[in-house]
Amino acid sequence: MNRIIGFRQGPRAAAAYVRSAPGTYVWLLILFLTTVALHHMSPEFEQHFLRRRSTNIHELSRNPVRVLFTSAMWIDGGHWVPYAVLYTLFHAQAERWLGTPRWLAVCAAAHVFATLISELALLMAIRNGHAPHAAVNTLDIGVSYALAGVMAVLAYRIAAPWRYPYLVALLAFYTVPLTTSRTFTDFGHFLSVLIGLACYPLVRGRGKAWNPKETLATLWVNVRA
Repeated sequence: MNRIIGFRQGPRAAAAYVRSAPGTYVWLLILFLTTVALHHMSPEFEQHFLRRRSTNIHELSRNPVRVLFTSAMWIDGGHWVPYAVLYTLFHAQAERWLGTPRWLAVCAAAHVFATLISELALLMAIRNGHAPHAAVNTLDIGVSYALAGVMAVLAYRIAAPWRYPYLVALLAFYTVPLTTSRTFTDFGHFLSVLIGLACYPLVRGRGKAWNPKETLATLWVNVRA
């Protein structure tokens, strides 16, 4: 009888878990479906198809709203599993903490503003002769800017002083590529982190910050018990 109850509670618990962060899991499902679609395309058609949905300079100058939305529905390279792990880890946590509207506001701010500023920097580089003119059609899709913004805003979820090592590691992770390869996407990721940190007004009144020390102490007590 207990086993039957357990089996019945399993789907309910899973459904409740998904409902606690609906935006994250709907977006994750879309990314899964679009990734499956990419794997059924020929390499030549895939490039053409994605460039039409890319936030490159050419497409942004024609229909910025459309490409800013559609570019966030695809994963560059088709590697869905790493994104699924990262999204479950960071996005779901942020959505449960902030609520869906505020979480979505952070994602949108990081994705839109980092895209526009980095593409403007690329346009200036082209005009100044520091980048080839062909860069106006550069493939630029994906959701990594939104992820970087969410990872940054989650710093406010962690209580001090534990927050500061997290911030140092996060800034180092996105600053090192910017200083070595110096691509417009590296610049966009760095901007996304700054945008996420600038979303502090959205986190006010969202409850007590998480203290890792308290969590470890609770686990230790449970282990000893």
